Amino acid sequence: MPWLLLGAACLGSFAATASGTTRAPFLIDMARDLSVNLVLVANLVSMTATAWGITSFVAGWASDRLGRRAFLIGGPFALALCMLGVSQAGDFLGVAIWATIGGGCSGTFMGVIFAEVAERVAASHRGRALSWVMAGQSLTLVVGVPLAAWVGASIGWRGWHVALATLAAAGSLSLYAATARTTAAAAARRRAAAAARGRLTFPVIALLAISIAERVCYGLVVVYFATFLLEQYQVGLEAVALPLALVAVGNVVGTAAGGQLADKVRDRLLLFGLCMALTAGAGLALFLWRPSIAVSVALGFTYVFINALGRPALMAALAAVPEDVRGTVLGLNGTCASVGWVGAAALGGWMIATWGFVGFGPLSAALALLGAAMAFTQRRR
Repeated sequence: MPWLLLGAACLGSFAATASGTTRAPFLIDMARDLSVNLVLVANLVSMTATAWGITSFVAGWASDRLGRRAFLIGGPFALALCMLGVSQAGDFLGVAIWATIGGGCSGTFMGVIFAEVAERVAASHRGRALSWVMAGQSLTLVVGVPLAAWVGASIGWRGWHVALATLAAAGSLSLYAATARTTAAAAARRRAAAAARGRLTFPVIALLAISIAERVCYGLVVVYFATFLLEQYQVGLEAVALPLALVAVGNVVGTAAGGQLADKVRDRLLLFGLCMALTAGAGLALFLWRPSIAVSVALGFTYVFINALGRPALMAALAAVPEDVRGTVLGLNGTCASVGWVGAAALGGWMIATWGFVGFGPLSAALALLGAAMAFTQRRR
């Protein structure tokens, strides 16, 4: 296992995800400071996700032809500059521009680092290796957001963005040390990529569609779980801090266990499909059975744990493509993830407006069963 690369990848993915996720505690302060309404500041998430999805595909495709090191080092470094830009912006337009560009910089990094890690390890170890990269993303919910609230109380949202810039710069330096390659190796990869075309087959496209369904299922809970608790149990905002942390821990533990499990099973898509089928049942229970807040938190933990348990198996299956298109495929996976997040926000908002949270159970179950059915169908391919 290339531990130096995995550590650098975990740090880089933490910085990339934290650049958008850890903005949540500062939305009210940012709206007040920039003299805009809260909804406008909240829309920074959509701007960031859109830019992330676009650049993830472009960078993945380009990395298969030009090499990956420039994207792995340059993406976090450019992100650091963008976070400094956000900290110095005098109005909302400036913040929006720098945050959107920062989302694009994160996108150039994430798909490519998955491809780099998949290349450096044997197929039998990819589940565990890729789970390390995903762990960096998961830790933003467990560590990043609480840390932002704690540190931000002293330095404000502008100071926190300076801290994020420092973190991204550290990620860039660590990746510089971890990805040293010879010129001959990079040239050989470019020749191999130039010699192959048309490898995005239907099974690969089907796996990317499955990834969208899985991200929508995950996003429905992550985006709306706090609102669900507040509305269902009529508690204060401070009462949902610990439940959200516990649910985030479920994601971290599930990802770690899923990486180990993905390397022990022969049929990774079968594992993923079973996890999605179980996710459907957990979603129905979470949103339809609500006897107490403790039960809802336990069900939320179970939901994200099962979901995360199958994610490394799907990523390992996506990485099992020819080397010359691995960056393109995993870059497209980042694009699909962005589509899934935007879809979760849109579907969740529509469901709340029409049926309320009672409709979340059937909606999440239907999407999870769709993902499971597609996974079972694609197993032999």
